[in-house]
Amino acid sequence: MVTNKHINKIVVIIMAMAVMICVLAGIVMGRSDKYTANANILMEYPSKLFDTNEVISVNIKMDEEEWNEMLENAMSEEYYSCDVEICGTTFKNVAIRPKGNTSLSSVARDPDTDRYSFKLEFGHFMEGQTCFGLDKLILNNNYADATNMKEAIVYDMFNFIGAASPLYNYASISLNGEYKGVYLALEAVEESFLLRNYGTRNGELYKPESMGMGGGSDNKPKSEQGAKSQQGSGGGKPPFGVDGKPDHGDFNPQDKPDMEGDTPGAPPQMPDMEGFDPANMPSSPEGMEGDDSDNHPTPPDGMEGGGPMMGNGGANLNYIDDNLDSYSTIWDGEITDTADNDHRRVVKALKNISEGNDIEKYLDVDNILKYMAVHTFVVNMDSLSGNMAHNYYLYELDGKLNLFPWDYNLSFGGMSSMGRYGEDSDKGTEMVNDAIDTPFSGTDFFDTLLENEEYLEKYHEYLRKLTEEYVDGGRFEETYNRIGSQIDALVKEDPTAFYSYDEYKTACETLYKAVKLRAESINGQLDGTIPSTDEEQKQDSAALIDGSEIDVSAMGTHSGGKKEGNSEFQDNNSVKHSKKKSG
Repeated sequence: MVTNKHINKIVVIIMAMAVMICVLAGIVMGRSDKYTANANILMEYPSKLFDTNEVISVNIKMDEEEWNEMLENAMSEEYYSCDVEICGTTFKNVAIRPKGNTSLSSVARDPDTDRYSFKLEFGHFMEGQTCFGLDKLILNNNYADATNMKEAIVYDMFNFIGAASPLYNYASISLNGEYKGVYLALEAVEESFLLRNYGTRNGELYKPESMGMGGGSDNKPKSEQGAKSQQGSGGGKPPFGVDGKPDHGDFNPQDKPDMEGDTPGAPPQMPDMEGFDPANMPSSPEGMEGDDSDNHPTPPDGMEGGGPMMGNGGANLNYIDDNLDSYSTIWDGEITDTADNDHRRVVKALKNISEGNDIEKYLDVDNILKYMAVHTFVVNMDSLSGNMAHNYYLYELDGKLNLFPWDYNLSFGGMSSMGRYGEDSDKGTEMVNDAIDTPFSGTDFFDTLLENEEYLEKYHEYLRKLTEEYVDGGRFEETYNRIGSQIDALVKEDPTAFYSYDEYKTACETLYKAVKLRAESINGQLDGTIPSTDEEQKQDSAALIDGSEIDVSAMGTHSGGKKEGNSEFQDNNSVKHSKKKSG
């Protein structure tokens, strides 16, 4: 009797424990059930799509009328439906749309080309569908890059040094079996990217856009959005990303700043830049009327008040104050769903980073130093290095901030329409010798790291790793030769290429020399034989590496490859301003 009593108690306890285990398991599974069904294939895409030893094939299967309709309405960035065959596997009802910022508007204005970049979203119309585990695939058209390989080499550097960055490969693009050109395929920086790099979908992701053009058409209210699906017009999911979250990061003409002369539905018109000389913009807040300590230069006509082009809204990552509204550009670029509590963590981190307080608690220091090293090497002024506070992803996890790289087609001086010291200055020499200890003119975000001896030394170590191991050690030459062997024939036969084959070959040769000379200059700057700050280089230019043989424009520029001075957009952000630093 006593024994039976104990047995009954034991049975009850065991049953209670079993119930608790089931409940806990349900909670855990509930957080990750979206990926559980695809757990076996989730991480297949790095090897399936981004094995750089072989160019992938992407055949878009789409009704020709719908394809033409999509291109004619490219500026709306509306999703259409297609089937896509990738490396022999067909994915049904995939969402496709043109994407981009300057490249999108430039192609839309040009009657001689319809070579857009594209975004493929696999779970847009068919929830849960992925491409071997990848949620979104980017197909870049290599706009303004006559080499067709600048971005690939930059991402290869990031991957080589171990920084969190997108995977890349080349893709031969076809429409219904007809070859349309060679594109750069990139892993989108969204949920698959976070899962691959951090093993989690947690954390908040932003893509700030200082131009006020970064919301993307997907950020419009659902009632205003259109979607072309095989399920019927208006059928399927609205054009939102994974879990119904807005898909941010690309140009949207309806979100552009109010600029005089713009008309609804027309390509955006830039403000009047006549008489505006970026070389004369001040390098410090001193003397700037209405300056709010964000180091904003005096804007040209049509942009009074330091508009979005000047980096307002927090996109430059400078700490302003504790008011969340001061950082609206960051929040407007949200990719994950965020709320005020999430925003407060970002502002708290920015404040402590700016003050140098417990910096490793608020910043992923090692990854940021790697980011800084590659970014500095490749001289990309269409970013935080210049005055354009965009082309990066901001990630916050548990109060710690991180940066992910994006958009490097204008690296190696491609953003410049005039030299740092005037229109007649030697842009090749300036690019080759870009100062490694004053690399960011558009932000103070990195100052705490650059002013800390330990972090500065580590940053220099990563630069040395790039020069000695990547370039001098043979990795660059191996990558350069591999890419050439893979895409030469594809470029030669490319029916939509922005540049001729001869221009491509000249550009590649120029890039090769530019990378070699850049490494030589960085080694000199690290050794102290070449000045490593902007101010020191201005005072003593005799030791600089001669880069006059480098024709920066031959590699492609912001004007899209046209001769400098003929671009409708005059680059007002290419000049790198000196900061008052000791180095």
